[in-house]
Amino acid sequence: MTQQLVRPARRARPEMSEKQLAFWMLLPAALLLLAVVVYPVGRLIWTSFFDYSNGPVNPPYIGLGNYSKALSDSDVWQALKVTGLYIVITVPGGMLFGLLLALLANLPFKVRWPVRLSLLLPWSMSMAFASLIFAWFFNSDYGVVNDVLKRVGLNAPNWLSSPNLAIVATSITIIWKTSSFVALILLAGLQTIPNEMYEAADVDGAGAWTKFWRLTLPLLTPSLIVAAIFRTITAIQTFDVPYIMTNGGPGRITTTVAMMIQQQTLQFGNFGYGAAIAVLLFLLSLVITGFYLRHIGGER
Repeated sequence: MTQQLVRPARRARPEMSEKQLAFWMLLPAALLLLAVVVYPVGRLIWTSFFDYSNGPVNPPYIGLGNYSKALSDSDVWQALKVTGLYIVITVPGGMLFGLLLALLANLPFKVRWPVRLSLLLPWSMSMAFASLIFAWFFNSDYGVVNDVLKRVGLNAPNWLSSPNLAIVATSITIIWKTSSFVALILLAGLQTIPNEMYEAADVDGAGAWTKFWRLTLPLLTPSLIVAAIFRTITAIQTFDVPYIMTNGGPGRITTTVAMMIQQQTLQFGNFGYGAAIAVLLFLLSLVITGFYLRHIGGER
């Protein structure tokens, strides 16, 4: 009589709960966030508590000494003033110019791709390359801008050597470079507005300005807020354009906070002081972003 072997039944694996599944799905993203955001910021804060002015070997712990020095440093306040000036000029300028470009790209052209492709060109160009192009445009000897001014009989100023004009030239460069990014965000927002709403407004006899002010602008507000937040954060971190076009000059007229951080860390080797200024800049970004979300965007 043949003896039959009976295999034991396999135990069914217990199903994961939704919380467990969410934990394992989010764990890789959390680890990546910890590696690229939390650890660098924590390391930056830790470095700001030490004095590296005498070298990187065994720097003494000075607590909040670097922060106290930064808050009483006239150069820091001057750099903060310049950064604020760039925010006041380039953020509204980039938003306004970007809105005009988005409205233009959203018009019912038969062939839209050349207009929309023109939005991508400034955005796809590196900030350093754009800065070099505009440095050539505003060159006092052979620049395109001064050549045009001379041809129409106007004086050709030294754009990058004059304190006020250096701010103007670098601000124009930043607005040109960043407005395309704003336009892309706003164009995406315009695409979400149903055409039926404009058709209903036409039936009611609304004109172009009324439709823009009463229909387009309110429905585009969320996109405007997102664009303003990104644009303000990048304006706070302004570095490339003034560094390449003027190197912070003439004097320290175009030296931003980000440029001062670079000078303190890479040029002077004072990592603790530079880290303290960077932490203060990071806190400023958080405060401005919180203001946007709470007072401009409204509580959701």
